[in-house]
Amino acid sequence: MTTPITPTPSGLRRALDSTYDEALAAVPAALKAEGFGVLTEIDIRATLAQKLGVDFRRYKILGACNPPFAHQALQADLEVGLLLPCNVVVYEDDDGHAVVLAVDPTKMMGGSDHPALVELAVAVKERLVRALSTLA
Repeated sequence: MTTPITPTPSGLRRALDSTYDEALAAVPAALKAEGFGVLTEIDIRATLAQKLGVDFRRYKILGACNPPFAHQALQADLEVGLLLPCNVVVYEDDDGHAVVLAVDPTKMMGGSDHPALVELAVAVKERLVRALSTLA
């Protein structure tokens, strides 16, 4: 039932056969194979429980960074830091399977007048697509 990668308004989506725990363990390795490291991890479920006392599905946001690409982007435009790191989301759907989302940097750079940033966005997207493609 693993689905192909599909576009969303701001990213790339892939529904998996694996469980949330399996996907959460596999995503960092898939990202690492494409030159990304996970810099941050935000547990939305725990945060909402602590701050609001509400129950929410298992949902984590991973902040992924490819240092060479980040460095190139920051050299082209210091304000691109607003878009860093690349967010990758792992959540548990209603059937207990995992869904993985990754930001689409080409959509984030859509109106950029910096050709170098647009080129970088395409290269980063290609790597994120390859990473998501390895997940089952």
